[in-house]
Amino acid sequence: MKKRPQKINLPLSLFFAFLIYLPFVFAKSKPVSPITIPPVAKNTSEAISANKRALLYDSLQLQSFGLTKEAFIEALKGYEVLRSSGKLNNDNMLTIADFSLPSSQKRLFVIDIENLKVLYNTYVAHGRNSGKEYANRFSNAPKSNMSSLGFYITGNTYYGEHGLSLRLEGEEEGINDNAKSRAIVIHCADYVSEKMIEAFGYIGRSLGCPALPKKYSEPIIETIKDGSCFFIYSPSQRYLTRSPLLKQAS
Repeated sequence: MKKRPQKINLPLSLFFAFLIYLPFVFAKSKPVSPITIPPVAKNTSEAISANKRALLYDSLQLQSFGLTKEAFIEALKGYEVLRSSGKLNNDNMLTIADFSLPSSQKRLFVIDIENLKVLYNTYVAHGRNSGKEYANRFSNAPKSNMSSLGFYITGNTYYGEHGLSLRLEGEEEGINDNAKSRAIVIHCADYVSEKMIEAFGYIGRSLGCPALPKKYSEPIIETIKDGSCFFIYSPSQRYLTRSPLLKQAS
């Protein structure tokens, strides 16, 4: 077992100034070299400022992975609210499904916030009634077969018809709080593959679940299970102006 790197006890402001000079080597869908940082603030009075969120995005070189800055900043806002409220047991992990991107692009990002590294970057499906290549329609309604935007907390795992699966608890009333009754879970699917992209120009679609490729489904589920933040983003103004969690963010 690899030893956890020793934490660097730097004030947050000095850390971000120092961080931009650190070299990074990234490989998509693979762990990258860990760099430990002080934990993200656990109370809203110490929450990361907008400028520091943007600096963190640049320092992680998330643009090179394809994650949009808007998705990352909104994800970090909600993550901070959930963490400060004590709702996250697995609070080192932040997972973002950036649905501003087409499904033919690797638009799922698993980020280790504590150690400042991208763990996984891979494909993720949206609901069949949300669109084809792009997800642009969303619903919280049962049997809609659409994706629901917003913040979720990961639950426990179970074995179902798709093998190892991960339950999700929707944290935003009226937006995704029907996730449990709709059986919205993370699971693997054959239709989330590059073969589908080659054949149709986009991956297959789910009944609303954020389905993953078989190769990465189990390791991702094991990494983010039991109380981490999972965020499905779209530049939908309807969502961004209604989100209860984003309204609480500083």
